[in-house]
Amino acid sequence: MTLAAYPHLRLRRTRASGWSRALYRECVLTPADLVWPLFVTGGTGVHEPVASLPGVSRWSVDLVARRAKEAAALGIPAIALFPYTDPARRSVDGAEALNPDNLVCRAIRAVRDACGDAIGIVTDVALDPYTSHGQDGLVDDGGYVVNDDTVAVLVDQALNQVAAGADMVAPSDMMDGRVRAIRMALEMNGHPNVQILAYAAKYASAFYGPFRDAVGSGNLLKGDKKSYQMDPANGAEALREVALDIAEGADAVMVKPGLAYLDVVARVKDRFDVPVFAYQVSGEYAMIEAAAAAGAGDRDALVLETLMAFKRAGCTGVLTYHAADAARLLNG
Repeated sequence: MTLAAYPHLRLRRTRASGWSRALYRECVLTPADLVWPLFVTGGTGVHEPVASLPGVSRWSVDLVARRAKEAAALGIPAIALFPYTDPARRSVDGAEALNPDNLVCRAIRAVRDACGDAIGIVTDVALDPYTSHGQDGLVDDGGYVVNDDTVAVLVDQALNQVAAGADMVAPSDMMDGRVRAIRMALEMNGHPNVQILAYAAKYASAFYGPFRDAVGSGNLLKGDKKSYQMDPANGAEALREVALDIAEGADAVMVKPGLAYLDVVARVKDRFDVPVFAYQVSGEYAMIEAAAAAGAGDRDALVLETLMAFKRAGCTGVLTYHAADAARLLNG
């Protein structure tokens, strides 16, 4: 196809006025595109700011329920829950993950009581918030995270969360075969409508530091997670991971981190045309906050522009700590 040439074609013509820019806009960002991650801690009436995540806090169960009501009122369709487990409840085998009265399960029930079905509840399936060594799974004597034994525990963890009322389980552990095992267990236990959001392409990234502070695993981590999280140099491998998780029963897939891996988001969307989520992770969030605090850019504009980048790359939804602030901006 041959395009008209200047001056018959002036690409600035459709940018000249606000109404025209709105009319020709290819992507639209709304609060319905956002998922708000919330950190849960013990006690009542507890609000603990996370030093490495300015503006982000840990909330006790009662206050998490209030944040969920706030999210629903803003038009945010779902929250994602992550626990700060008391070190005394952490163990080598992460047994607290299977406790039906652990922080996440109590938070699920509190949110359901407060909000009914007005908001979706997404839960993280991985053992790192519960293990004394900070790894996402069970380890052998050499410190290697073993796959199949870990998968068996992850299945029980997912069922524990669903019994409490979770709508969507999100395995973030990167063990091989865990999506199939969880899907089969959900079917066999009468939960055919529970969704699986698979962290299909989760990279061994340097951007996770503040998150590990928030859940209390940062100082506990022994070794690294490179034997199961993906090498940041690899893109084609992400497509293989996504293909496997879709075949095993994932309803949607996740790319994590987000901003640094928008090329992967776009490749996944183009190849599979399935719902693709991304996580604007703690380090990415913290960089925006630091840039704004240093006067390097307008915070509100930075927040909305980066979230729009996710939509433009093909995201169905974005997990972001900016969710509530972004929703307020989008709602005017």
